Amino acid sequence: MNVSRRDFVGMAAAAGFAGCRCGGCACGAMPERLGVCSWSFQMPLDKVAAEMRKIGLKRIHLALQPFLEGDARHGAAEGAAARKRVEERLASGEWKLSATMLSFSYEDYSTLETIRRTGGIVPDDRWEANKKLIRAAAKLSAELKSPYLTLHAGFLDESNQQALRTYISRVQFIADACGEVGVKLLLESGQETAEDLVKFLGMVQGVGVNFDPANMILYGKGDPVKAVPLLARWIGHVHVKDARFTKTPGTWGEEVVWGDGAVNPPAFLEALRKGGYRGAFAVEREVGDSAARAADIATAARRFAVQFKD
Repeated sequence: MNVSRRDFVGMAAAAGFAGCRCGGCACGAMPERLGVCSWSFQMPLDKVAAEMRKIGLKRIHLALQPFLEGDARHGAAEGAAARKRVEERLASGEWKLSATMLSFSYEDYSTLETIRRTGGIVPDDRWEANKKLIRAAAKLSAELKSPYLTLHAGFLDESNQQALRTYISRVQFIADACGEVGVKLLLESGQETAEDLVKFLGMVQGVGVNFDPANMILYGKGDPVKAVPLLARWIGHVHVKDARFTKTPGTWGEEVVWGDGAVNPPAFLEALRKGGYRGAFAVEREVGDSAARAADIATAARRFAVQFKD
């Protein structure tokens, strides 16, 4: 295995975390607050469990798509037996559920324009079906005892006041559906500036933020480190993901391995600490094949273990 000096230092430091002397991470060396997004592996959940054991992670941000509709991006459909194994892993303590995640199978991430049109709860022709899907996701989250349900609600467009009122009403519907079963709704950040998101959060009740620093960079919406103090009171969950800004306006930035992009992990984690954040972190990776993703997730976890100060 070829290991860079940077990653060798990270592996050594992670191995020393919590007294580990095994030369790896499988004996509990990872920070207890660190987990992973289930969909990042692009694998069935049984294989996700095996990869998590290799890295030494127990916390999981669980995509619900495998138990609702199933899709290629966030998990193909899995049956009752797979759900039973999820419940068993949670009951035994093998997994600790930091949040669940709802996505929409019709979303098109091909370009910034296609996701602006198709993302989240924005498409009017999908809303009636989405209301049923949202209630099912909230119910499943409660049954799994998840504190949060996270999702991308789609682009917030303040230039169209009627569209804005509809958007606010739909987000409030989701928050209320979650609240009825004891789950809190977290909107994933990044498709808008921190200032616009703060303004919006003042218009709805019972809504928090799943903070993804890379999304701000991918969408060209600002500096995630500077965004943390503005959003600190709403942040309930955090993604460990990195990216580089685009060099061509109107196109995506580039997602990269944690620590290789523009997030500046030490400054980002320090801003969260100063802001009083004490919640979970979940590594997310959304590019590459399954083998590459697994390797990148492990690298991100090792680096995070070095950078993190509880």
